[in-house]
Amino acid sequence: MDIHSRWLKTQELWDMLDQHPWVRTGLALVLLLTAALVLGRVARFLVLYAVKMLGRQPSLHWVNDFRHNKVFHRLAQMVPSLVIQFGLTLVPGLSAAGRNVIGNIAMAFTILFMTLAIGALLNALLDIYARTEHARTRSIKGYVQLSKMILYVFAAIIIVATLIDRSPLLLLSGLGAMSAVILLVYKDTLLSFVASVQLTSNDMLRVGDWIEMPQVGADGDVVDITLHTVKVQNFDKTIVSIPTWRLMSESFRNSPQRLQKTYYFLQAP
Repeated sequence: MDIHSRWLKTQELWDMLDQHPWVRTGLALVLLLTAALVLGRVARFLVLYAVKMLGRQPSLHWVNDFRHNKVFHRLAQMVPSLVIQFGLTLVPGLSAAGRNVIGNIAMAFTILFMTLAIGALLNALLDIYARTEHARTRSIKGYVQLSKMILYVFAAIIIVATLIDRSPLLLLSGLGAMSAVILLVYKDTLLSFVASVQLTSNDMLRVGDWIEMPQVGADGDVVDITLHTVKVQNFDKTIVSIPTWRLMSESFRNSPQRLQKTYYFLQAP
């Protein structure tokens, strides 16, 4: 087939597309989606490869924490939805309503992956903090968990508002009317947060302290302090999870690690 025949075939194809605008619009949407997925794959490969190279530098060891928590992976996942958002203007014959619906869906995915990236960033910062000296005495895991919870709630509100094409303030006003129900549902979370703040601010409990709380069967070392629970490893290696708020509402005995003494017993030969 010579060049002239190919040109005629192309002209016939374009004439057919002109006669059926919906076919042209559908084909353009398929091409846009394909381009978005391909560019997303390329962006993720380039970003992850660059991050892997940077992580080999001793002075940039913190980059590995970001990579292990998939911060850059989540950011790269935003590329396809961004391409669709900005590429909709190039789709011929697409109605304003269709452009609005597809654009809102793409924006919702962008907000979702951005939220996941911020959550992964908080996890990475928590891992970096865990290697510092302050982490041995001051746990911030509860604050990070609360921050992520608030982040996800607001992100969910914005995503729903974007999908239904309404202002997020309308949904927030509806949540205000349901404040009593929300307080009832998140009662334990709020109590645990207040208790966690009091425990850490007053230096009442640290990781490594030995606590005794017979009513819950706890008699051992504190191994983890989170927003909702405090994990205690008993002398027999069993793990007891205590709701954080119970440490403020009930009594317990604490033998701080910094006040404990170590005794060495020498066996006679």
